[in-house]
Amino acid sequence: MAKFSKHKSEILKYSILKRVSQAALIITLIALTGIILFVLIRGLPYDNWGQLLFGEHSRRNPSIKPALIGTLYLILIALVIAVPVGVATAIFLVEYTKSKSRIVKYIRISVETLAGIPSIVYGLFGYLVFVVAFGFGYSLLGGGITLAIMILPVLVRSTEESLLSVPRSLREGSFALGASKVRTIFNVVLPSAMGGIVTSIILAVGRIISESAVLILTIGMVIGDLPKSFMSPGTTLALDIYYFGSHGHPEAAAATAAVLIVLVVSLNILATLLGKKLSKSKGND
Repeated sequence: MAKFSKHKSEILKYSILKRVSQAALIITLIALTGIILFVLIRGLPYDNWGQLLFGEHSRRNPSIKPALIGTLYLILIALVIAVPVGVATAIFLVEYTKSKSRIVKYIRISVETLAGIPSIVYGLFGYLVFVVAFGFGYSLLGGGITLAIMILPVLVRSTEESLLSVPRSLREGSFALGASKVRTIFNVVLPSAMGGIVTSIILAVGRIISESAVLILTIGMVIGDLPKSFMSPGTTLALDIYYFGSHGHPEAAAATAAVLIVLVVSLNILATLLGKKLSKSKGND
């Protein structure tokens, strides 16, 4: 009788937890949908999209063309630095160390701590190190390096989980055929984990293009001027939203926010589809 009562109590707890989880999911979806719809409804009716996207910036007729170019520069700089370092770190943690070793424990604690640091702290670090100490001044290079440091923990953890998901039997089969450790990693392990790695990279790009606090302190927020090189100051879509909203262009700010929302949502959809496609193609192989 006591056993039956305990079983009934467990079922009740499971039912309550399920309902709470469903309610949390519904609230999250409503909030997300509300934000997206609000931005799109306010931004899409903008009456001068040609000028906003491709025109020359002026006080009366704002343009986000410099922001688009600056955003592309930052994505390029951040990924060129963060992807090789993040993937190599994850390979070291998974393939060259024991899972319960002390060094892995300390590295994981450090990575998780870095992942939880507020972005404004990264911005202050970038300002003090790259803008002041290294003498870069306000530049896309300093901002890109700071962003690379900021997204590095996410890339390391995501890549590590992708590598851990590769079955041990694939590694052992490669070794049995006479392949070396390096050849096994590059020819067997990495291709099998590529879906998760590519997904994490695309999601990191989404964080780069939506970041603002880091860049205010590192790239200078120069509105309207096209960057001439990586050492030039610049702006991004997120910074343009702040600038337009605080300088008498709320319609342009809403339109820029709509562009940013579309880009972020598109990147998330692309990450999901590409991850599934890569996983499916690998499964067929």
